[in-house]
Amino acid sequence: MKIVILDSDTVSTGDLSFSGFARFGEVKRYGMTEPERVGERIRDAEIVLCNKSLITREVMENAHSLKYIGLFATGCNNIDLEYAREKGIVVSNVPGYSTDGVAQLTFAFILELFGNLSMYRSSVDKGDWKKSHTFSYFDYPLFNISGKTIGVIGYGAIGRKVAQIANAFGMKVLVYTRTLKEDSTVSFVDFDTLLSESDIVSVHCPLNEKSAGMMNRQAFDKMKDGSVFINTARGPIVDEYALRDALTSGKLRGAGLDVLAKEPMAEECPLFGLKNCIITPHIAWAAFETREKLMKIVERNVEAFIEGNPENRVN
Repeated sequence: MKIVILDSDTVSTGDLSFSGFARFGEVKRYGMTEPERVGERIRDAEIVLCNKSLITREVMENAHSLKYIGLFATGCNNIDLEYAREKGIVVSNVPGYSTDGVAQLTFAFILELFGNLSMYRSSVDKGDWKKSHTFSYFDYPLFNISGKTIGVIGYGAIGRKVAQIANAFGMKVLVYTRTLKEDSTVSFVDFDTLLSESDIVSVHCPLNEKSAGMMNRQAFDKMKDGSVFINTARGPIVDEYALRDALTSGKLRGAGLDVLAKEPMAEECPLFGLKNCIITPHIAWAAFETREKLMKIVERNVEAFIEGNPENRVN
C-alpha cells in the first residue's frame, strides 16, 4: 500500500523510528507539510498518517485512492470526519495514550506554583545562599498542597488520574463533569461550586461546542481570590484576555498553561510575559515513553485496518 506520513517532525526529533510502517507498504515521510501542499502529497496515497495536518473536504475530493487516515493524536478536529465517512474513508485516533504525561505536567505546574522551586534555584545559582546569614531563607512564598481543594473539570482518564494523584497528596477533590460517574474518592459538584470552593482549578475536558470559552470572565470572577488555574486540555476552552485580567488584577495568584488558543504562540498572545503565568509549548504528551507508546498504537491501528477490523475508529 502507498503510505504517506505528513508531519513526522511533530512526533519525533529523531529519537523514534518510523520504520515499523514499512511492513505495510511503500512509505513516503515528510517532516512537515504546508496546508497548500497536503493535497498533492496524498493524491495517490491509500493510507495517510498525520498529527495536525489539515485533511479537508477539498483535499479528500482529489485523493481518489485514500482509504484510511491514522492520527498521531487523540484530537481529530483537523479532519473533516463527516466527509471522510461519506467517502468511506476510515479515520482512527489514539485515545488515552498521554494520561500519565498530562497528569504529571499538571502536578509539575501545581508544585511550581505552590513551591516556587524555579525561584529558589535561580537564587541559589546567583550565590544568594552563600551570602545568607541564616541556614535557610524563604523569600518566596511556599505553600503545602496537602489540605488544599482541587477542582477537576472533566472526568475521563486524565481527570481520574489527576484526582488519584491529588488524593495521594492529601487534597480534597471536587469534580465537575457532564457525564455522571460514580467515585467515592471525589465529590461531584456543579460548575459554580467547583469554581468558588477550589484552591486550584484544573481543566481536563475535551474541546467542543459546550466547552469552548467556558473559562471566561464570569468563570474567573467566581473563582476563589488567590486561587490557581491550570489548563493542559485545549487552549480555546479559555478566554485568554479574561485570564490575563484575572492574573494581573491579583484575582488569581497564578496559572499554568500547556495549551493556547493559537499554537504556535501568536505574537499578540495576551498571556506572554506575565510573571505569574507559566506557559509550556504543548509538551504534556511529549515524554519519550508517551510518544513511544503513541507510535506503537498508530502502527497497530494501521495493522487492524489492513486486517479488516479497524480499531479506535472515530467516524
